[in-house]
Amino acid sequence: MRDDAAMVKRAAIIDTPDELLDWRAKGFWLPEGEVPTRTFAAARHSLFDGSFTWPLLVVRESAVRANIATMAEFAHRHGFAFAPHAKTTMAPSLLAAQLDAGAWALTVATANQALVLRRLGVPRVLIANQVLDRTALRWLAAQAAQGWEVLVQVDSVAGVAAVSEAGGLRVLVELGHAGGRTGCRTVEGIVAVAQAAAEAPGVTLAGVTAYEGALTEVAAVDALLAAQVESVRAIADLLPAEVIVSAGGSAWFDRVAHALAGQWLPGHTVRAVLRSGASVTHDDGFYRLRTPFTRVPSEGALTPGLEMFAQVLSTPEPGLAIVGMGKRDAPFDEGFPLPAAGEVVRMNDHHAYVRGSSAAVGDVIRFGLSHPCTAFDKWRFIPVADDADVVVDVLHTYF
Repeated sequence: MRDDAAMVKRAAIIDTPDELLDWRAKGFWLPEGEVPTRTFAAARHSLFDGSFTWPLLVVRESAVRANIATMAEFAHRHGFAFAPHAKTTMAPSLLAAQLDAGAWALTVATANQALVLRRLGVPRVLIANQVLDRTALRWLAAQAAQGWEVLVQVDSVAGVAAVSEAGGLRVLVELGHAGGRTGCRTVEGIVAVAQAAAEAPGVTLAGVTAYEGALTEVAAVDALLAAQVESVRAIADLLPAEVIVSAGGSAWFDRVAHALAGQWLPGHTVRAVLRSGASVTHDDGFYRLRTPFTRVPSEGALTPGLEMFAQVLSTPEPGLAIVGMGKRDAPFDEGFPLPAAGEVVRMNDHHAYVRGSSAAVGDVIRFGLSHPCTAFDKWRFIPVADDADVVVDVLHTYF
């Protein structure tokens, strides 16, 4: 594939393998033979020339390019290191593009995802989760001993002990909130875990992390971030010269920038790290409503970069179209797909019920999607199209 036609400049910093497409690639129509993804992309197929079948998930090149640049500029403007969450896409080409745009690290949620990024050659990884599996911890510690930069989160003395027994790693103590997932619930809890980390053989205390993305009110977000700052101050004597302070889902990164930016810890350098990941493709639903750029439009804008094309299979009742797209194909956990006309009111494994549509049997409908984090994992290969519906790249995902 010509470099000027690729969706992203393929970063030399990580490996972006050239996989083979064949009959197993959902959405691609290849009943015979096989073809490398880059060769397929170089052929410049149209989405509608018979090279694909329906349903089909598509990534828009222009939207992804713009979103990556927007988030890189936001982080730079506010003095943040950017460590976007790789779990959204787990697609080497998109991860490479984010690193090319200046990402300081990439974030993952599991040891398996960390393994993928290690094999791809990503130089610095944050695991934004607790890791208690001794097998995984021993591997992580061994890789760190070889020079790989990896940080894990801890929220208990038991977690610190597990890291230490496995050989030791750099750790971030996690602050949580009532009703949330992991993380110490109080500043006192942070102090206790940080003290254990400072004393545990092989463990290096690097800072404090939090996740505010599940909160629904500004006041609650601000309170959590204020508690994070308080936690850092409370353990300042245990922290190294450079302190990592990490936060940032894709719904409140404006509040994170307001609370954590700057050099506010005397005697230390604060490296504030933003982890927002869904922004790379954004969406037409959940994040369209919740992106901080709706509150602070002067800071930028994100463009929906995911589309689903599906065919009307039946119109058995007036005003009802049955479309060949279901829960196996499109995200539904944070809202159903959004057609240009009508409304998806129900989904089965392979069917969607669209009310209020005038589409005829055989028509292909474009749908916007809600929640990109549960879209990519349903597709092994995803075409990337330009604004003329010409395929310019093929993503492959590693879930």
